[in-house]
Amino acid sequence: MKSILSVLGLLCSLAPLLAAADEGFTWMDEPGKYTDLLHNGRKVARYVYERIDESTPARRDETYKPFHHLYDPLGEAFLTKGPGGKCPHHRGIFYGFNKCRIVGADGKESAADTWHCKKAHQTHETILTQEGGADRAVQRVAIDWHDDTGRVFLHEERGLVFSLVPGDGIRVDFSSTVTLADGIAKVTLDGDPQHAGFQFRASGEVADTTSKQTYYVRPLTGKDEPGKTINWDAKHDNEQTTNLPWKVMSFVTGGRRYSAAYLDRPDNPKPARFSERDYGRFGSYFVSEVLPGKPVTVHYRLVILPGEMESSEAESLSRQFVSE
Repeated sequence: MKSILSVLGLLCSLAPLLAAADEGFTWMDEPGKYTDLLHNGRKVARYVYERIDESTPARRDETYKPFHHLYDPLGEAFLTKGPGGKCPHHRGIFYGFNKCRIVGADGKESAADTWHCKKAHQTHETILTQEGGADRAVQRVAIDWHDDTGRVFLHEERGLVFSLVPGDGIRVDFSSTVTLADGIAKVTLDGDPQHAGFQFRASGEVADTTSKQTYYVRPLTGKDEPGKTINWDAKHDNEQTTNLPWKVMSFVTGGRRYSAAYLDRPDNPKPARFSERDYGRFGSYFVSEVLPGKPVTVHYRLVILPGEMESSEAESLSRQFVSE
C-alpha cells in the first residue's frame, strides 16, 4: 500500500510539469517523414521532409520537394494541398523556380526546374533550429537544390516562424536565403508567374469542388467576383499585377470559408509578378542572380483566418509587416 501511495504521490507532483510540457507550441517528429507543430496539443502545421525516394515513379513524385502544410483550426484536416491532385507539384507553402539557369565554375551552362521537379529536385538536409514557446514557434531548415543530374547547385536556409492570431487564425513568417554550392559560378532564378517564386496552395478540395467560390481581394480594386482571376503577363504588366504589397485569396474547404493574406516587402527582389488561380494557388515570382558572396534572400508573411477579410484588414497587416 505504501508503495502505491508513493507512486500516486509522485504522479501528482509530476502532473503540473507534464501539463506544462503540452502548453504553448511544441514539435512532434515522425522520424524521416515529417514533423508536426502543435499548440496546446492541437496540430497547427507540418513540415514534410521525407528524402527523395526514386524506387518508383510514384514514390519519387511524393518526395521530390520538402514543403509545409497548415491545419484547420481544429487540428484535424489540412488547409493546404499535398502530393497528387490537380497540379501535383503544388504543395502547401513552397518555393522554387521552373527556370534555374546554372553556370558552373568551368563556364558550362545548364538548367534546372525546381518547380515541377520532373528531373531536378529539392532535398531536406537537416533541421538547424526547432523551438517552441508560449507565443511562437521557430523552425530553420537546410534544403539543397539539385539539377537534372543530381548535382547540388544551391544551398537554401529556409526559416518559418509560426504564431496564432485572434479568431482561430495563424501567421507564418517565411524567409529563405539561397547561396551557391561548390563548383557553381552563378545561378539565375527565373520563371513565370504560374511556375516560380513563393507560393501558397490551398487544399485539393478547392480544385475538386469549390473553385467557383474562390475570390480575390486586391489593393487597388478590392473584392472581385468569385472565380475571376488577374495574372501578370507581358501585356498586363501593370499596377494590378506587379509589386503588390499584399493580396488576399478567399477559399472554401471543409465546409468553411477561409481568407489567406499574402504579404510582400519592398526589400524583396523586384519586380514581383503576381499570379492567382481559382483552384487555390497564388503568389509571386521575380528574376534574380545568385552570385559568389551575394545570396538571394526573401521574406514573406502569410496570415490565414476563417471567414472573409476586408481590404482595410489586409492593409493593416501589410503596414505592420513592412514596419517590423
